[in-house]
Formats: sequence, C-alpha cells, structure tokens
Amino acid sequence: MALSKLQMIKDAIKTRKKAIIAFSGGVDSTVLAALAYELLGDKALAVTLNSPLFPQRQLETAVQTACELGISHKVLPFSPQNLPYFSANPLNRCYFCKKALLTTLVKFAEKEGYNVVLEGTNASEIEKYRPGHQALLEAGEKVFAPFLEFKVTKAEVREMAASRALSATHRPAMACLASRFPYGQPINAQALQKIEKAEEYLFSLGILQVRVRMHANLARIEVLPEAFPKLLSQSKKISRGFRELGFDYVTLDLEGYRSGSMDEPQALKTESLRKEKKKREKKRQFE
Repeated sequence: MALSKLQMIKDAIKTRKKAIIAFSGGVDSTVLAALAYELLGDKALAVTLNSPLFPQRQLETAVQTACELGISHKVLPFSPQNLPYFSANPLNRCYFCKKALLTTLVKFAEKEGYNVVLEGTNASEIEKYRPGHQALLEAGEKVFAPFLEFKVTKAEVREMAASRALSATHRPAMACLASRFPYGQPINAQALQKIEKAEEYLFSLGILQVRVRMHANLARIEVLPEAFPKLLSQSKKISRGFRELGFDYVTLDLEGYRSGSMDEPQALKTESLRKEKKKREKKRQFE
C-alpha cells in the first residue's frame, strides 16, 4: 500500500483525538485498533459487542487480540432478537442489525465522551451485496470508516497487518451467524446456537475455514476444496455429530467455501431480470 494513503489514514484518525473502535478481532478491526492506539494512546478504546450473533470463539479471539495490541478493551452486551424485522430475516436484514449495532456504539461513545466510532469496513466489501452499508452512511460523522474513505482493499489491510506482525494477518474472514440462513427463514436463538455448535464441532476436527449453512433442518457444509478429503474421510462421524445436534440431513457443498453464498440466489435472480429487461428494450428498438 502506498505510504501516502497510510499517512492520510493516520492523519484522519489523529484529528478525531478520542475514539472507540468497533472491534471484532478480525484483521480489519485489528489493524484499525493498532493504528488508533499508536496515534491516540489511552484515548483509543476497543469495544466488542457480545451477541448471540457472534460465536463465543470470536469473542475470545477479540479479547486475546486486544491484549496483544495493548489497547484498552470493553465488552458490551448486544442482542438483535427484538429488532424490528430482524428475526424474520428479510433481504435487508443486515441493514437493521448494522443500524442497531452502530447506534449502540455511538450512544456508548457519546456517554463516555469519545468523539467518534472508528469502523473497519474496507473498500473490497462494498463490491458485494452489503445492505448494512446504508446504515454506515446514515451514521454520518458519528462513525468514520477510514479504509472505506481512502479506498483501502482487503489485501492492503492484510499487508498492513503483516508489516506489524499482527496475529490477525491471516485470520479467516469472520461473519455473523445470521449469514448462515437463507433469506426468509426465521432466525432464533436456538438455531443460532445449533449453527455455532456445528461449526465448533468441525473446528475440533481441524477444519478451520468453514461455514455451516442452515436450510430448514438441513446443514450445508462449506469448506475449501482442499479440505474435502479430510471432511469426507470423517463423513460418518460428522453426520452422527450433526444429527446429535438436531439436524435431519448433512450435505457438503461441492462449490466449496465462499463468502456470501446465501446472496447467490438473489444475485442470479437480479442478473436474470437485468438480462430480460435488456432483451425487451432491444426488441422494442426494432418494433
């Protein structure tokens, strides 16, 4: 990454003087927290939201990573269960969740005398379907996303992490457990716990880059293609473990792990509609 871009990020953070960092322990928020602590010292505070949406493993990682950085760290409770529309899991579910999450952080920042919430969304993320981005825009100056502001990609964030020898450098992407459900399938605490336990079970078998997607009571496992042999060699054991958790069926997704796979049906539908519209417009030109 160009040093000029890094300097602009540093200058922008420094002007905020006193900030909290939305801290998940993933590579984006870790780099952001490292920069904020470097520039603001004890006027920077990492804040992690403890929620049924985030695996306990992720909370533990956030706590350990904050200790590694040396930054002050606080954990706040956050529950999306009573949010309007969230549990129904509509297409814009992430908007409602992100809105509530940022509101929680902003209220805490204002109460404790911090000037801004620093948020780690990077430029690569908004290339995908991200309804939560609208909530970030609506937050205005109360929330500042420097990686987005200065067009820093995910690869550049990892480059910054590597240059600081951070443990998060190669950490797999994290995503809330709600992303394991197809849109329209209701989300409840029991289903979230079932997903978390299923993924923890696979972690215990040494399969670390994984998503368990829940379709009704069917578990669709996504792992990297190179992990297929390891998973298939333990297929009976995994099937038995998942059935003990309450799943009726267990499947392996032959396309392998990919971020945002639950958005694929909607993307295909949108693309189909776009092509159909273009076809109709072309037809009208010759009528």
